[in-house]
Amino acid sequence: MMNGHKTEPAPPPPPPSATPRQLTEAKVMAEENCRQGEPCVRSKTGGTLTKGDVVVLTLRLLCMATSVTAMSVMVTARQVSAASFYGFQLQLHSKWSFSYSFEYLVGVTATATAYSLLQLLIAGSRLLVKKSPVIPSRNQAWLVFAGDQILAYAMMSAGSAASGVANLNRTGIRHTALPNFCKSLDSFCDHVTVSIAFTFFSCVMYAAAAVQDVIWLSTH
Repeated sequence: MMNGHKTEPAPPPPPPSATPRQLTEAKVMAEENCRQGEPCVRSKTGGTLTKGDVVVLTLRLLCMATSVTAMSVMVTARQVSAASFYGFQLQLHSKWSFSYSFEYLVGVTATATAYSLLQLLIAGSRLLVKKSPVIPSRNQAWLVFAGDQILAYAMMSAGSAASGVANLNRTGIRHTALPNFCKSLDSFCDHVTVSIAFTFFSCVMYAAAAVQDVIWLSTH
């Protein structure tokens, strides 16, 4: 009371800013990994990238790059040329679609490319939108592990089938030596060789991704 006027009580201090009641399970897992000493990287969007996430994303990019290269080089394998066979000029037409093995290789690499692209899109949406790790749960890790195993085996079988050379001696038929058609179809043979090499390299990348999946499962 001052000069007959009642003094108004001071307003109460504002309450502290409310914090979220709970974090998502994936975000808690990422924070636990950081607290346990695993190297982490803070993205510009506020998400947390662990060392394991960086390895997974790198392997996915390599898997997609090698698969795309193997497929692209094979589908451009075609050439028209001529070869001399015992004095006769033979017109040679070569194209990847003339061989079932090459068609199988293109189909496998196309499937692997789509699979890797899908995995990258899912991982990117988790990092940028949900602010969660690349692999949010064990169930997801098991699914990815199964896909990597299947694709690693498919890549190996496609590369082996494409690199196989038919030998008429196995049928019991004797024949004279055939000419080396790759001298006339050098561009075609080069494309096939490069495609098969990248197919085997892609097989190694998917096998490495499967190993990384096992490491993640053993530590979570």
